[in-house]
Amino acid sequence: MEHRLAAQRVTLISLGVDDLERSGAFYEALGWKTAEELPEVRFYRLKGQMLGLIGRDALARDQGRSGDELGTGAMTLAQNHGSKAEVDAAFAAAVSAGATVLKHPENVYWGGYSGYFADPDGHVWEIAHNPFWPLDSDGYLAEDDGQ
Repeated sequence: MEHRLAAQRVTLISLGVDDLERSGAFYEALGWKTAEELPEVRFYRLKGQMLGLIGRDALARDQGRSGDELGTGAMTLAQNHGSKAEVDAAFAAAVSAGATVLKHPENVYWGGYSGYFADPDGHVWEIAHNPFWPLDSDGYLAEDDGQ
């Protein structure tokens, strides 16, 4: 298989965190399982990807920047679910695990249903039901045969 440098893919998402133990406990309370743990980073295997929690100081060093240059990005991580009830259950689980509610799930302008929370380090997650993006039996976006 030929690998293209500009392929539409993401293999690792790294989130800078203030307290690796606290952040790890949050994601584990949501049912996430650690795939690999190093002194300054914890990895969670996703389908075809990894999510890494890395201490902010270690992330700044790795990027060759000072910690105050990291700031916070204007981005949202999202998790889609098959129904409004599943969104409500996932959202409640996040709140129980210590998430900060930004917006409770509600019907939204684009025809779906979603809400937002922040993890202990302020990383924003959207929990949504998008009736226009079908999911496969494992909860991943169904493959588009046209692409």
